[in-house]
Amino acid sequence: MSMEIQSSVANDIDIIYEDEYLVAINKEAGLLVHRSWLDKGEARFAMQLTRDTVGCHVFPVHRLDRPTSGVLLFAKSSAVARTLTETFTAHEVSKQYLAVVRGFIPDKGTIDYALSFQPDAIADKFADWDKPAQEAVTHWQCLAQIELPVAVSKKHDTSRYSLVQLTPETGRKHQLRRHMKHVFHPIIGDTSYGDIRHTRFFRTQYDCMRMLLHAQALALNHPITGEPLLLKAGLDDQWMGILEAFAWVESAKAYLK
Repeated sequence: MSMEIQSSVANDIDIIYEDEYLVAINKEAGLLVHRSWLDKGEARFAMQLTRDTVGCHVFPVHRLDRPTSGVLLFAKSSAVARTLTETFTAHEVSKQYLAVVRGFIPDKGTIDYALSFQPDAIADKFADWDKPAQEAVTHWQCLAQIELPVAVSKKHDTSRYSLVQLTPETGRKHQLRRHMKHVFHPIIGDTSYGDIRHTRFFRTQYDCMRMLLHAQALALNHPITGEPLLLKAGLDDQWMGILEAFAWVESAKAYLK
């Protein structure tokens, strides 16, 4: 039987799971995981907010991009963090994401496309910047589609969008965002790899100011007890606004908490 806990909001952080070894939050879009020299003006960070809420130091064991929301897992000790890091490295963690992408994507498929190393100017200062492209695999399943009678692009009289579930096998930097761009279905709201015309349309028409990529579920074995652990993160108001506007709530029902 999987271990699951209902979310509760404390100290501006949505705690979705906590025990004596672990704590998981539903990270909001736009929140940095930890302090970065690249964002010196920021005052709020998921790691510090989580630490202040649970009353002990926490250790990140995986990443979520700043504009991505959803399940973010921390360990409460360095020893548990090492174990979890090894679990992620060994691909023993199942991750599911929800995204809204441009265009009508096929019902299901797999993207097997190696990604070049993208170093951070500071975090990867001493890394090998010339390393070869790394294997990257993403599976997708289309959940719903809509065609709007709006010419966002001059090439088409209408605009098409798909709601997709994304399941990465690997964990490369910006993997889902880069893979969706590679197959010509960029994620809506992605200012680095997306289509700015559609991002602007969602901002003006639906007041959606975020990237529509959400880490909906994380499944793994507990590093201490070995029991199956299923962590789920609910969607924010902007996400729900899109699902309601496009009549996608029923299609996404199985993926909502």
